[in-house]
Amino acid sequence: MPIRQMKDGSEQHFVIKTHLQNSMNPTQKHPKATQNGKGPPPQEQSHNNKPHNQASPPTRNRGRRRGRGGRKSDQGDVCMRPSSRPCTVALKSVNPAGDLVPSNQIKSIENVESVCQMETGFPTSSKSLSFARRPGYGQIGTKCIVKANHFFAELNEKDLNQYDVTITPEVPSRTVNRAIIAELVRLYKESDLGMRLPAYDGRKSLYTAGELPFAWKEFTIKLIDEEDGINGPKREREYKVVIKFVARANMYQLGQFLAGKRADAPQEALQILDIVLRELSNKRYCPIGRSFFSPDIRNPQRLGEGLESWCGFYQSIRPTQMGLSLNIDMASAAFIEALPVVEFVAQLLGKDVLSRPLSDSDRVKIKKALRGVKVEVTHRGNVRRKYRVAGLTSQPTRELVFPVDDNSTMKSVVEYFQEMYGFTIQHTHLPCLQVGNQKKANYLPMEACKIVEGQRYTKRLNEKQITSLLRVTCQRPRDREHDILQTVQHNAYDQDPYAKEFGIKISEKLASVEARILPAPWLKYHETGKEKDCLPQVGQWNMMNKKMINGMTVTRWACINFSRSVQESVARGFCHELAQMCQVSGMEFNPEPVIPIYSARPEQVEKALKHVYHASMNKTKGKELELLLAILPDNNGSLYGDLKRICETDLGLISQCCLTKHVFKISKQYLANVSLKINVKMGGRNTVLLDAISCRIPLVSDIPTIIFGADVTHPENGEDSSPSIAAVVASQDWPEVTKYAGLVCAQAHRQELIQDLYKTWQDPVRGNVSGGMIRDLLVSFRKATGQKPLRIIFYRDGVSEGQFYQVLLYELDAIRKACASLEPDYQPPVTFIVVQKRHHTRLFASNHRDRSSTDKSGNILPGTVVDSKICHPSEFDFYLCSHAGIQGTSRPAHYHVLWDENNFTADGMQSLTNNLCYTYARCTRSVSVVPPAYYAHLAAFRARFYMEPEMQENGMTGHAAKGTRPAGESGKVRPLPALKENVKRVMFYC
Repeated sequence: MPIRQMKDGSEQHFVIKTHLQNSMNPTQKHPKATQNGKGPPPQEQSHNNKPHNQASPPTRNRGRRRGRGGRKSDQGDVCMRPSSRPCTVALKSVNPAGDLVPSNQIKSIENVESVCQMETGFPTSSKSLSFARRPGYGQIGTKCIVKANHFFAELNEKDLNQYDVTITPEVPSRTVNRAIIAELVRLYKESDLGMRLPAYDGRKSLYTAGELPFAWKEFTIKLIDEEDGINGPKREREYKVVIKFVARANMYQLGQFLAGKRADAPQEALQILDIVLRELSNKRYCPIGRSFFSPDIRNPQRLGEGLESWCGFYQSIRPTQMGLSLNIDMASAAFIEALPVVEFVAQLLGKDVLSRPLSDSDRVKIKKALRGVKVEVTHRGNVRRKYRVAGLTSQPTRELVFPVDDNSTMKSVVEYFQEMYGFTIQHTHLPCLQVGNQKKANYLPMEACKIVEGQRYTKRLNEKQITSLLRVTCQRPRDREHDILQTVQHNAYDQDPYAKEFGIKISEKLASVEARILPAPWLKYHETGKEKDCLPQVGQWNMMNKKMINGMTVTRWACINFSRSVQESVARGFCHELAQMCQVSGMEFNPEPVIPIYSARPEQVEKALKHVYHASMNKTKGKELELLLAILPDNNGSLYGDLKRICETDLGLISQCCLTKHVFKISKQYLANVSLKINVKMGGRNTVLLDAISCRIPLVSDIPTIIFGADVTHPENGEDSSPSIAAVVASQDWPEVTKYAGLVCAQAHRQELIQDLYKTWQDPVRGNVSGGMIRDLLVSFRKATGQKPLRIIFYRDGVSEGQFYQVLLYELDAIRKACASLEPDYQPPVTFIVVQKRHHTRLFASNHRDRSSTDKSGNILPGTVVDSKICHPSEFDFYLCSHAGIQGTSRPAHYHVLWDENNFTADGMQSLTNNLCYTYARCTRSVSVVPPAYYAHLAAFRARFYMEPEMQENGMTGHAAKGTRPAGESGKVRPLPALKENVKRVMFYC
């Protein structure tokens, strides 16, 4: 927890108030004194008596069992607020002499939490650190109306009831669980359930609008087992279902939260409503996460190699300023096509498999693609039993035999299927599928199986499949809006029996929202250009008649050509054109390379790079190359990643890669963009905000301010041992706030908290040493500007709402410790903003025919900001579409200010964020995400190339790092190789 130094020298402490009133309230009210944090929480009464068929629910909450609240919600579930009662342990500890206690003695967050618990009597399981409240609404900009894909939800204020469900024997499948409860409701709705229609989460929780006639009851349900084994008829399975009352959800608290009179969102109430509105769609469609898919929504499109795209929709209930809203968006995903297995294999391999034998590599590819996939048999008429594929036989079907009795009498698979089913296996050269477990594997001929419909493909798509999927998902705004409205009408929420049961009404109209279009900032260029400043139009501009404000000099450079199709004369001509463009743009660029252009084969990248490096050093008598140009084949596999890894971690070379297609077709626009990248890699600035150099940016220009960006990228699905990569960048100039430096580190698999923001270790010579990415970048800022930052603005990317509390608590603490490790009283005020792109809110023009309200792609204009109606009821957040659309529907970025010690106004934060989006160095367009967060994302992505080659995935699309050993083997993550100093400031410019 941070401590603010007040003007009078006193300290203002912030403590974790960990008592959060559970919205699943017992009906018995507690004294008010326990709700304001000034008294101990009430002691829960134990209920050891086991009820049996009680006539009505108990009057007190029986206490929710942990982890049994249904599906985890991605809504924010925390709140933080300053406490009037200071905690006895603060992060900023002072010893009797008045000096700051060394950072190694500062207690951890966990320790602080535990001491706070002892001091206040609050349980630590609840979270309550209050996020920044909305300081008001923005006023700057041209007002307009936009439409959002939010649909107003109206509900009755009656209390909802939660029941615990126990199914014996335990069933891991949600689908089977739902089938059991559906059968229970069919049999007992009009009798034991008292005409109630419950909503079920598929696991442990059942919800009703009104009480059931009992508090505890056991039911016996019989279901036909569709997943039975190969031999014998289908069996009827019997399940015991125990339904037990748990608690009531108080809808009044939800109303108070939506009205801004309550800080913490009653998550259980929101979760119940979400489950209720998903109940009917769970039966109609294929549910995946928060989305639903079906081949009937739109015709599936083939993606290649046995995959197809299904269209669907995303649905989530959201608390907003206009009340509850249902967020509906279109979605697409890759599914395995429901083909006969032989046809799937032919598509997968891209060849005829009926007449040609399979190679070993073919078998490996088939086994990898089919493992875990459900298939159904087709050789038994109407009997369509389903099995999950466990593997593939190494021998062809004609060679497979198995024992048929205890005397080890052997029979071939071919004979068995002929005698048992009258099915003649035609293609005996193909292997069989193995189904069942390893101890008792059963064989199924490929031609007797078909893939079961509705199985999502979760592995990595290749480039062609990704392109095909993007083609399907890319919809113009008008088309997307039409499909969303059609989805809402098709779902007919007004006819939904579950919505009716729970008193929920959903509007069929898109929400109309007041928005503002923020003005684009003036950009400053060099005085020697014809145009000394520039006002971007609709989010873009160009370099014509302009010169970079700080053009750098490139004297020593070389070029290496890895493309066989590019002749030396073509490469020389391209380099000459690029050098000329750099000069025209304001750089000093030597037209001649240090050594002649060197041609090399991609497989000898390391040898070639070292040759060019040493040959250049010899020619320049020890002076290092300033820039290496590299011409790469268009499809270069791992070459790009290898080149960047060797240049940036071994040789310390700054490189600029160019694809063959651009070398042959030289475009002025392309050369101009490359020159921008080269200039910033050399340490220059392309442009700066006119307000920055005129010192007119509120809460940035007045005192030295550092702007951070941070992100964590995680390995793809299926890679269970790869590390996550964290990256932090920070501005290195003031007042311009245009140059950045970056650091990266590897950390534990799927760990979202950035571990190396601040760290200490014991050095045998220096003793206790402080370090970490924040500390290093603060020192770097001081060296670059001659001043220490007196204000910190921290943009954090990639955090979901459910992680807000953890990330803020941990990373704000790390920032505090990093500052304190530099100087005892050094605690600059911090503003911590989360940047989100993975959300489903879309904004549409109110009138698509009005060309003045849209850009060329039909999207809303860049600078459109929304901070009302669809935003959080009380916290400081806003949606900002800072970029012009190119194709598809623009996705606005969602900015949520979690912590603000700098007291930004709504206009101040929104304008700063929008203006920074015009300072992205790699192009002359405003970008969709604030540049420090964008650079951090690029840096984290780049760092995957730094993994050692033997630890990388053997893929054609680059080095997606496989990472370190599984956690069970070592528990430690191998650190990334160190970056060369000259690369740290530029590696994220790519």
